[in-house]
Amino acid sequence: MSFNLSSWSIRRPVPTIVLFIVLTLLGWISFTQLGIDNNPNIDIPAVQIQVTQPGAGPAELETQVTKEIEDAVAGLGNIDEMISTVSDGVSTTTVNFILGTDSDRATNDVRNAVAQIRQNLPQDINEPIVQRLDFAGGPIMTYAVTSERQSVEQLSNLVDETISRALLSVKGVAQIQRIGGVDREIRVDLQPDRLQALGITATQVNEQIRNFNINLPGGRAEVGSSEQSIRTLGSAANVEQLRNYQIVLPDGGFVPLSSLGTVSDRFGEVRQTALLNGKPVVAFEVLRSTGSTLVTVEEGVTEAVEQLQKTLP
Repeated sequence: MSFNLSSWSIRRPVPTIVLFIVLTLLGWISFTQLGIDNNPNIDIPAVQIQVTQPGAGPAELETQVTKEIEDAVAGLGNIDEMISTVSDGVSTTTVNFILGTDSDRATNDVRNAVAQIRQNLPQDINEPIVQRLDFAGGPIMTYAVTSERQSVEQLSNLVDETISRALLSVKGVAQIQRIGGVDREIRVDLQPDRLQALGITATQVNEQIRNFNINLPGGRAEVGSSEQSIRTLGSAANVEQLRNYQIVLPDGGFVPLSSLGTVSDRFGEVRQTALLNGKPVVAFEVLRSTGSTLVTVEEGVTEAVEQLQKTLP
């Protein structure tokens, strides 16, 4: 005897109606919890390696940096293709892995491979940046900060120190990128005639400043019955301390850094400008993290900005 679902449902309408209501409620609840996004969150295993060397030409970067990195990464498994782009002072290598490869593991493997050949790369390059390419992220909102009473320097500091920290606490926000404004920098302007008179080069001075302005771990020590960590603190606490730093001359003598030039605490050159209605402003972009939904992050950022407006000057 075969079972007829239609006949059973007609003879027993109550279980059928209850099942229909339950399925309807589950469907409605699931629908309300669906995230709204422009594109689906797709994990594409791609890793980018960027190396910068100010003043280096493409030919030197290709032979001294790009080829070394390509040879080191080529030994990894599951690589689909590798694309390198070299321009003045910048070498970028993108490694695309086969779909299905774990992105986090691929990123760690590439980072380890680059770290192993770091000693073979030129010493004056900036540290290689290894990062996973996120195609679902990117800026989703842009705000402009203006004021008739505060300068561009003050607005830049406000975005970097106050607004960024507040918005980074919102769930789904990965990064805050400032557009326009200026960056604080400690500038050392050396006098060529003074360097020549003392027999020291600008490269030697730069190396000594770099070695001086750093904090390093010093291991551990037994103090009584407890063990404590030791740190070597060398970074300058203020500009005045940096000015008084003693530079070692080739003949063994010492002179303060201030005698070789001027040390100033100021803001750097303007590299980019943000405009609103034709007037320069300080703006910032909100970047969301992978796996977050667009609407949820926007709502959280909007609420956080409203709270900030009550406390900002």
